[in-house]
Amino acid sequence: MVWLPRESHPQGAGLLMHASPLAWIAFATALIAAAIMVNYLVRKPALTGPVKATLILGIGVLPIITALVGNMEGLASTEEQAFCGSCHTMDRHIEDANNPNSMSLAAIHSRIHKFGHQSCYVCHKDYGMFGYALTKMGGMKHVYLYLTEFMWMSVDEALPKVHIAKPFKNQNCMQCHSTTGNIWNGVADHRGLLNDLRTGQTSCASAGCHGYAHPFSKPAEETPTPAEARGTEKVRNPEET
Repeated sequence: MVWLPRESHPQGAGLLMHASPLAWIAFATALIAAAIMVNYLVRKPALTGPVKATLILGIGVLPIITALVGNMEGLASTEEQAFCGSCHTMDRHIEDANNPNSMSLAAIHSRIHKFGHQSCYVCHKDYGMFGYALTKMGGMKHVYLYLTEFMWMSVDEALPKVHIAKPFKNQNCMQCHSTTGNIWNGVADHRGLLNDLRTGQTSCASAGCHGYAHPFSKPAEETPTPAEARGTEKVRNPEET
């Protein structure tokens, strides 16, 4: 399934999904496998060679294809921004990220055509050797916390308690903003803090730099001014940074 933002829904509410080719393949193989089994149970034909071959398809081959393709599609859907927003405690995060007038880091990056619909995953995932697996394991922890704690809270109650599991790594920013481009190095603060930024001693997403990605969840005195926020959007091409 492909998860679409709330704004994509014709009624402007709820989450809309449409089936991708992989989803249709999983559905078709499951349907055929079920038809084979129902046909056998109803008709009860003799176990001839062709019947055995058909049962192998219905009991083994097709269900395996369904499971593999279904898992691939399921994992892919968890990379979509709207999947993250399916928990009500993330409503304000998603609303801000999709607000065309917001100047937060999350909103600015969500407006990038290449990965805006996956901005949560692209910015928060682990980029190490085992990054995909570790990211999914971290996601399961989020699911556990939601089901055991945050599910019963209102958004206002949950907002002060929701926090990033560990400090945000500058290396995630540097997947796009390499710190070697002319535009990036044209900023005096970037040049002066180059080593600190590359080693993570100074965070890009902090009050002293570009501000928090989700400033509405932080004290007002820790968020950048509108002028400072607009300055973060002047650099539009990551390849030049």
